[in-house]
Amino acid sequence: MPAGMSQTRKRHLSVRSRGRLLGAVAVGAAWSMGFVGAAPSAIAADVHSKQWYLNAMQAEEMWKVATGEGVKVAVIDSGVNPSTPSLQGQVLKGFDATGAEGDEHDDYRGHGTTMAELIAGTGEGGGLRGLAPGAKILPMRITDTEFQNEHSVNAKDSEDAIRAAADSDARIISMSWSSEFPTQGEREAAEYAQSKGKLFFASVGNTAQEGNKKRYPASYPEVIGVSSADRDGKVAEYSQNGTVVDIAAPGNEIPRWCDETFQAYCDGDGGTSAATAIASASAALVWSAHPDWTANQVLNVLFDTAGRDWEKGTLSKYLGHGLIRPSMNILKGKGDPGDPDVSPLTQEKTAGSTASPAASAPASSQPDEKKQADDAAMAGSSTEKAEGDSQLGLILGGVAVVVVLAGAAFVIARKRRTA
Repeated sequence: MPAGMSQTRKRHLSVRSRGRLLGAVAVGAAWSMGFVGAAPSAIAADVHSKQWYLNAMQAEEMWKVATGEGVKVAVIDSGVNPSTPSLQGQVLKGFDATGAEGDEHDDYRGHGTTMAELIAGTGEGGGLRGLAPGAKILPMRITDTEFQNEHSVNAKDSEDAIRAAADSDARIISMSWSSEFPTQGEREAAEYAQSKGKLFFASVGNTAQEGNKKRYPASYPEVIGVSSADRDGKVAEYSQNGTVVDIAAPGNEIPRWCDETFQAYCDGDGGTSAATAIASASAALVWSAHPDWTANQVLNVLFDTAGRDWEKGTLSKYLGHGLIRPSMNILKGKGDPGDPDVSPLTQEKTAGSTASPAASAPASSQPDEKKQADDAAMAGSSTEKAEGDSQLGLILGGVAVVVVLAGAAFVIARKRRTA
């Protein structure tokens, strides 16, 4: 880990900050102003009926006010297929950081396409409906370990993709991938994205039951770490916890493309991957309703309106500020945007906090040589665990232990990077 990083706290909130990390809480008004808590009696064949969180978050009502129109989201993932019925017309030119054959529109896993549909899918052809269907997607393709083993690839694809996203006119960066190993180059890329006025969401990881190690880029101070919760607002048992968590979003029981053939959707848990996409879409809704706001103001409102039953200004190590609820702002006008120039993540003044998106400049997205770090050296110094134990705390205001369901975790093993 580079000098200074080991002592850098994830957040610097002054009021009862991380000293009072709370347990997982399912708030009475969990996802919306009036929580829609009734689960469907049966799972219908139609994939739309399986997107339970859309009703819970009052998506249809929000879409009458804001759809994410005018907001572009950079999806850093396995690529995005622009030809699925739900994404036709929704995907723009992005950036391929893999250094391998193909481009950012060639999704070699189906994972990136799922994330894009969860953000901006139209639902056409029976496909997934995005929470922000008016938003547009800029795909940024990177590699997973299997892809690396099969191809000659760019070893610094993650940092290159983050920089490309920062230099694009996307306002939001959504990265549903993580690694146990931080690098100086990736950390500096995250700092660069913040300096360009971007909101950067990343998954905290799905291996809480396997050591709960910190994951990156979610653990960098400039990045919003997203954990996964179920329809009752309980944190998922597999979802990483600790200082890395800033907010929670729906992640359980969310359909996904089965594979890169795009022939069918599969059931299961989308995990912190899906949660990150849905959090990014929530930000797109709020930003489209307030296009003159800065990234700091959008994030302040998301934190301020999050569902929780603990004291404001105190963070849960499982849910961070709480359960994301964009409807509180879109439909009720709630939420304090705060200082446009101060990050709600670090409480420090930020550069590049202007609301207007940066000009697209893909050619300038390659990092300087001086910003490149030695991955091997970094990997040897990043094995510390996230704070906190594995118990899942409070549920609906009462103390209870969440039962771990066998086989429920959405975990895709990767040697270097996990989706």
